[in-house]
Amino acid sequence: MLKILDKYDYKFPSDLIAQKPAAPRDSSRLLIYSKKSDALTLDVFLNLDKYLPKGAVLVFNKTKVVPARLVLKKPSGGKVQILYLETRGGLIRVMANQRLEEGMVLKLNSKINFTVGEKAGKYYDLLPSFKIEKLFAVLEKYGKTPIPPYIKNSPLTEKGLREKYQTIFAEERGSVAAPTASLHFTERLFKRLKNKGFGIEFVTLHVNLGTFAPLTEENLKTGRLHKEYFEIDKKTAGALNKAKQQGRPIIAVGTTSIRTLEYVAKNEKLKASSGITDLFIREGYKFKFIDGMITNFHVPKSSLMMLVAAFIGRKNLLKLYRYVINQKFRFFSFGDGMLVY
Repeated sequence: MLKILDKYDYKFPSDLIAQKPAAPRDSSRLLIYSKKSDALTLDVFLNLDKYLPKGAVLVFNKTKVVPARLVLKKPSGGKVQILYLETRGGLIRVMANQRLEEGMVLKLNSKINFTVGEKAGKYYDLLPSFKIEKLFAVLEKYGKTPIPPYIKNSPLTEKGLREKYQTIFAEERGSVAAPTASLHFTERLFKRLKNKGFGIEFVTLHVNLGTFAPLTEENLKTGRLHKEYFEIDKKTAGALNKAKQQGRPIIAVGTTSIRTLEYVAKNEKLKASSGITDLFIREGYKFKFIDGMITNFHVPKSSLMMLVAAFIGRKNLLKLYRYVINQKFRFFSFGDGMLVY
């Protein structure tokens, strides 16, 4: 069954993988593709307002990346690196770069430690020596920013990563990866969009490591993906429903915003809600709410490739990728992006 992923494969020079973001952010290159006219245009993100459909409403993900990596000391004196994923009651669920034994005490310093609980698949549940409410404060002080494995030679310091691998409007802490399509947006770009009458709304989806995990036979068989927490408040749902009724195009910024809107939408309407989504959008899916998307260029054979293919067609998607490779666009998290509608 995994052979189907070969249809979403493509070859590209590794030097196109961006190791740092464009400076300024809105100088990232932008591919604009209209499904209706099959037309391609190249520009930069700062000029996005020139290409959005009239009256469009952009929907962003306001999640905030937490410095989720910690280096801890084992009883033997050796070091282990853990990556925080989520809280589960008074426990924290993590991934570790080596095998851990139940009951093992891992020390951060003389005052802070974590006791290893039961193994849960490829994850571990740890009991911290402090109240769970203090977790984010501990991570902010001692943690390191998690970045994708394909960013190997970034010149950015930890201070630089905390700034650059974060959207300028990040608010709700909980992600281990940034909603990267939103990294291109600056205050001056938002000002231009507002001055032109475009709508701006925010939802929340906390991105977990499933975003980078290879697709499995189970994903393809069940049609479900990794689970991620989302929220849409009453005010946002109401504003988006009103925009939809008025015929204003809904442009989701990033695949996380797409999954949130499409999971919640029923009969082209949203309702205020929060919970867990495992929505897998692939070819054959009928979009319920969005009319377009802004997204980066994704890893081959990924669920993100399949999502974009569901919107514009696999052959169109691969055609666009071949084009931007020839144009030497930058790829993945710190790379360039595209508007498709």
